[in-house]
Amino acid sequence: MDDYFALDPIQDLDFSTRAVRSGTDRTNIGEHGEAMFLTSSFVFKSAAEAAARFGNQDPGYVYSRFTNPTVRQFERRLASLEQGEACMATASGMSAIMTTVLALMKAGDHMVCASAVFGSTYQLFSMLSRFGLQCSFVPLSDLKAWEAAIKPETKLFYVETPSNPLTELADLAGLASLTKSRAISLVVDNCFCTPALQKPLLHGADIVIHSATKYIDGQGRVLGGAIIGSRSFIHDQVLPLMRTTGPSLSAFNAWVLLKGLETLQIRMEQQSANAVETAQWLAAHPSVSRVYYPGLSSHPQHELAKAQQGRFGAVVSFDLRGDDDESLRRHAWSVIDATEVISITGNLGDTKTTITHPASTTHGRLSPQARLDAGIGEGLIRLAVGLESPRDLCADLARGLDRIAT
Repeated sequence: MDDYFALDPIQDLDFSTRAVRSGTDRTNIGEHGEAMFLTSSFVFKSAAEAAARFGNQDPGYVYSRFTNPTVRQFERRLASLEQGEACMATASGMSAIMTTVLALMKAGDHMVCASAVFGSTYQLFSMLSRFGLQCSFVPLSDLKAWEAAIKPETKLFYVETPSNPLTELADLAGLASLTKSRAISLVVDNCFCTPALQKPLLHGADIVIHSATKYIDGQGRVLGGAIIGSRSFIHDQVLPLMRTTGPSLSAFNAWVLLKGLETLQIRMEQQSANAVETAQWLAAHPSVSRVYYPGLSSHPQHELAKAQQGRFGAVVSFDLRGDDDESLRRHAWSVIDATEVISITGNLGDTKTTITHPASTTHGRLSPQARLDAGIGEGLIRLAVGLESPRDLCADLARGLDRIAT
C-alpha cells in the first residue's frame, strides 16, 4: 500500500470519469467492482511489522477505526471530485463538523458561524461554550458583519452555501478575502450542491464538509460524512482525532457511498432541472407568498449562484400566505399532509422528493428568537426535489395549496 493520503493518479480526467474511476484499489483477484473490506483489524506478517504500523513507520492498514481499504477508496474519490488534497470520512455529517472544530480549536478560541445553518449545527456550536469554545452568529451574506465579528482568537469561519432551508448564498471569495490574511480557516458545508455543482476550494475555502448521507448517497440508504482539505490538515490534525475518538465510517457505508458517487453528476443535474420547474410553478401559485430558490431571477443572489455554482441545486423552500403564526402552521401542515406522492421526512438529498416543515422538525429545537433570526417562520415549507416528474410533484403540492387558496 502507498501513502494512505496519496492523490489519485487520474486527477486530470473529467469529473464524470473520476466519479466512476478514481480511488479504485483492486486486489490481486482483479475484481471490477470495488471490494468491500468488512474487517475490524488487519493481520501482520511479524511483530516487527505490527510495531512499524502502530508507530506510523509503515503506511499499511492498522485498524478500521481510522484506516480501511473501502473507506480509503471513497475518501480518495471524493477528494478528487472536490479537487482537494486529502479526505477523511466520518460516520455522519455532524461528526465531520465536530471533528473539524476539534481539529482547529482549543479552549478559549473563537469561531464565526452564519446564523442560517442546519438546526443541529446551530445547536452543536451553541453547546461548545461549555468546553470554552466561543461562537458568534452573523448574517450569512453580510461580509461587514463577518469582519466585525473577528477577534484576535478567531480560528474559523463556518458557512453552508446554499443555506438550509432558505437557500441563501455565501460569497465564498469575499469570505476568503477576510480569512486569508488572518490565518482563519474558511470551512464550507457543501452538502446542498456537492462537487457536481460547486467546488468551494476553488473559491478560496480551506476545508469542505459533507453530510454524505444526503446527495452523495442519493437514495437515503446510509449515514456518512467527510472532511476535505490539505494533506497536512487531514494527516496532522484530523487523523489523530479520528484514531483516538473514533467517529468512523463503516466499510459497508463507504461502499454504498462509492456507488452513489458514480451517479452523482447525472442525479444533481436532473434534480436541479426538476427543481427549477417546480420552483417556477410555486412562484405563480396564489397560496405562496415567496419562493426561496437560487435558480429564480427573483432570488437576491441569483447572479452569484450562476457564477459560483453553475447549476442551482434541488432544494426549494417557500412561504405560505397567512395572517398569523397559528394559521400559517395550520396551512403548512395541511399542505404537507395532503401530499400523496412526496415523502414527509426531514431528510433530503434523495431521488425521492421529500417535504418538511422546518419550524417544527429540522429547526424545531432552536429558540423562537433563533428561528426568527434565521428567517424560519411557521409558514415555511422545505422541498427537496427528486427525480420524479415535476408535473406530478406540482400536482401533488396543488392538493393542499389549492385548498388553502379558496
